[in-house]
Amino acid sequence: MRGYVRVGCVLAGYVFASLPAAAAPRTYDLPEPTAQLRPAPGHEAGLAAAEAHCQSCHAVDYIAMQPPGQGAAFWTSEVTKMRKVYHAPVDEADGKAIAEYLAAAY
Repeated sequence: MRGYVRVGCVLAGYVFASLPAAAAPRTYDLPEPTAQLRPAPGHEAGLAAAEAHCQSCHAVDYIAMQPPGQGAAFWTSEVTKMRKVYHAPVDEADGKAIAEYLAAAY
């Protein structure tokens, strides 16, 4: 009986010793993003703020995938959520400019 216990302990040791190798981080290369934010005449400041802030957390495609024509209330809510819930480092003035730009462009 003791022999089975020893064999079991040795096998368990081998299994646990191999776990760090299996848990090693994997690396991969992402393709360069090709999407760009749409221009919106009169909203250049909002476009610049969106380019500076939004793309640091997610791709432009995320913005483009939102339902079109949602309007200012939708985009104000989205930008507020990014700032308050996800703690995006966007000040109030830039957040307002971004929301106005997104409402005009998307």
